[in-house]
Amino acid sequence: MDKQPASFSISDLAREFGITPRTIRFYEDQGLISPRREGRKRIFTRRDRTRLKLALRGKRLGFSLAEIGYLIGMYDTARDKNAQLTELLNGLGQRKAALVQQREDIEAVLQEVNAFELQCQELLSAREARKASDAADSSTANDAV
Repeated sequence: MDKQPASFSISDLAREFGITPRTIRFYEDQGLISPRREGRKRIFTRRDRTRLKLALRGKRLGFSLAEIGYLIGMYDTARDKNAQLTELLNGLGQRKAALVQQREDIEAVLQEVNAFELQCQELLSAREARKASDAADSSTANDAV
């Protein structure tokens, strides 16, 4: 037996997903969810809740709104879920490849930063050593006078 309510308010969904009502209204404006109206009040169905959940998951995975809309649209119209799953897998593969490339780029930049940091530290150490040596030479010269 399903204990989930048949409808939700905007504040119910905002609280459940830890987002603002403004975010929900944004997804509504983008056509990803379509609550019915009772006056000024929005009434969200289980379908809207599921679509919102999918949209938030898609955003977290880095999909664009257009990609999210496309995948959710497939969810609504696909009689055979294999096509939707295949599209999702393709999208996930592309996203994963982009993330792997970003990670490699970040690792390369971090190596450069580390090397530059080391170079700067070595330069500072050499300058401090030179300064200490100059001060010692100056002190010895003053003692000789």
